[in-house]
Amino acid sequence: MPHSTGTKALLALGIVAIGALAGLLLHGDLQTSLLMLVCGVAAVLLATASSDAMGPLDAAPAAAEGPGIGEVLEAIAEPVLLIADRRVVAANAPARTLLGQHILGEDVRVAIRHPAAAEALLSPGHGESAEPIHLVGLGTRDQRWEMRVETLSDGRRIVQLSDHTGSYATERIRVDFVANASHELRTPLASLLGYVETLEDGAGDDPELRARFLKIMHGEARRMQRLIDDLISLSRIEAEKYRAPDNPVAMDELIDEVCLELSGAPRAGDVVTEIAETQKVRGDASQLSQLLHNVIGNAMKYGREGTPILVRLAPEGDSMVRLSVTDQGDGIPPEHLPRLTERFYRVDPGRSRTIGGTGLGLSIVKHIVERHRGRFDIASTVGQGTTVSVMLPVHAVIKT
Repeated sequence: MPHSTGTKALLALGIVAIGALAGLLLHGDLQTSLLMLVCGVAAVLLATASSDAMGPLDAAPAAAEGPGIGEVLEAIAEPVLLIADRRVVAANAPARTLLGQHILGEDVRVAIRHPAAAEALLSPGHGESAEPIHLVGLGTRDQRWEMRVETLSDGRRIVQLSDHTGSYATERIRVDFVANASHELRTPLASLLGYVETLEDGAGDDPELRARFLKIMHGEARRMQRLIDDLISLSRIEAEKYRAPDNPVAMDELIDEVCLELSGAPRAGDVVTEIAETQKVRGDASQLSQLLHNVIGNAMKYGREGTPILVRLAPEGDSMVRLSVTDQGDGIPPEHLPRLTERFYRVDPGRSRTIGGTGLGLSIVKHIVERHRGRFDIASTVGQGTTVSVMLPVHAVIKT
């Protein structure tokens, strides 16, 4: 008889696995297929345990930890609970960590203190996977979870919790980015349209007024062009971030080129370079040039007038090169430092727009450094100035 029961159990497990695989191939939903597989395995194990006269699983929380079912739950990385008669009879380690070690034997409404979860778990089960239930604030206030419930044939229910905090954060960043980009483009566009309408209404007959308006319109158009160029650059860098560049780039020569190009721009003071002999870095010359333009250009814009900008290049150990750019500006308050690389984040929005900033420069720098597998740091002291440091890997020469 035990042999027959074992054979049936193995057959049932095979059917469950085939069903889960078919669900994955047909619908492409990995979470739902995983939940189906867990529920099927749990049902087979429970049925086998009952046929071997091991007693009902819901007799006590410890009984739910019988041979097989405990190992199945513990093997799952996400929080999973087994509910019987509205009580938690089994929970894996992630579930106990999230909800507390006390949840075994607790009423499900006490174990998962969330109105939406309680409503779903107290309603009759239908044996089918329903739409996931979104839970906000479970664990910590900012966390977002999705709860899926599967009802077993004997009425017990499997509850799986999936942490979607990262997905929601990414979506929020995307929405904010689109909103900010739209706003940044709308502002100069509205200005352009306003001046065009004014010129059409007769202001264009005055040569002096027309020249002044056209100068402003040209400035607004260039502002839009800079923003669009930065958006395109950011998109291109993000698209390439998984492919590390591997060309040898002489940073000392690149620094000289960028400093020469920026020499005609309004600046706080002279750019002073301290360049030690270093190996070539492994990188993309075009993107590293853009990095230098943004970092040195920012130092020129925000340094105090008449003070020098110091650009240093030196080896950092055997495998890295350190670039640092220091200004003697007003500095940045410490609460702003963690957010400086966010898209469109500005410490002083009015000043940034006045000097032509798009709010994307440091975000572009961060993504370039990440693509080059380097490190990026900003240190600042209010009243003394700011130092931006970038470490880049050297280009290893393969000897034959």
